[in-house]
Amino acid sequence: MSDEELEELGDVGENAEEEKIEDEELGEEEDIQGDEEDHVEEEKIPPNPLTAELVAESLSLLCKTGDGLAHAFVKLDIHERDLTDIEILQSFIHLRYIDISKNMLKDISPLSAVTHLLTLKADENLLTTIRLEEMPYLQVASFSHNKLTTMEGINHPMLEHLNLNKNLIQSVSGLNSSKLTRLHTLEIRGNKLETLEGLCLPNIKNLFAAANLLKKIEGMSRLPTLTTLHLRDNQIDSLDGFSEDQKTLQYINLRGNAIASVKESAKLKVLPMLRALVLSDNPCAEEDDYRLETLIAIRTLERLDKDEYTPEERTEAEEIAEQRRHDEEEKAGEDSEAGPNPEESTEEKY
Repeated sequence: MSDEELEELGDVGENAEEEKIEDEELGEEEDIQGDEEDHVEEEKIPPNPLTAELVAESLSLLCKTGDGLAHAFVKLDIHERDLTDIEILQSFIHLRYIDISKNMLKDISPLSAVTHLLTLKADENLLTTIRLEEMPYLQVASFSHNKLTTMEGINHPMLEHLNLNKNLIQSVSGLNSSKLTRLHTLEIRGNKLETLEGLCLPNIKNLFAAANLLKKIEGMSRLPTLTTLHLRDNQIDSLDGFSEDQKTLQYINLRGNAIASVKESAKLKVLPMLRALVLSDNPCAEEDDYRLETLIAIRTLERLDKDEYTPEERTEAEEIAEQRRHDEEEKAGEDSEAGPNPEESTEEKY
């Protein structure tokens, strides 16, 4: 996902583009299965180490070195070269931008020596671990389409955007929350997560966890700064679990889950900034007055699924809500009048 696309997510009225992105990404779910089937083939991969000649051909972007006394090329693009070894990169300590995607790498530990690294793209390799020494300047890291089963090894204090999509991760444990205070976007789509309980990131704003095995919404009280939450194509059947501490959450995507009743939407009243909600492809979306009942329950909504609410819909929702309040007050009054008066009963007794 590009920086431009992430900026669009900041505006709840511009999420149509994000919907398109997720459609494309979720169509790639067979990639993980394909990776598992290719395990035997991995054993036959011939060694193909990165050479100084290839590095020289792939360098660009001449900049001053950290001490400002010399110049060096700081960008290296060696994607899709069938590489199996990048040990030589230990000597290229001035690199800041590295793309090693679409290779055959099982080990990226040599990058621990590249301490000025700002951006690392290591998608579509054979990585089972991404453990590195603490990278003091790393801001963006992408490890999608690998064979990761854990999040451990991420302890980079300047990291802002982490992509772990399409791996084999079963638990959100392992992230060092005391180090990841600047992380604002976490992508963990297409893994094997059964819960988000335990995820604790103090400043996370965007969480993408579509296409996992989630059955409940959990751990939200630990994520008070969220603005965007994507839980599409899981197995969630209720809207319990949100926290009144989530005062900045504006956009929730729950498309393709198992929410049966539109009445569940009333549980989102605890979110004072909720502006856009996606519930399409849930059973509740087939109910009569689905749009209207959702708006009655969540008065802050501006958009349901891909359609904004019209002024007419808002007026109708307000009138129905007001009538229901009036009816409830009348019923409460009638019940009060009809109820027995304990003092009168005592007096009659004597």
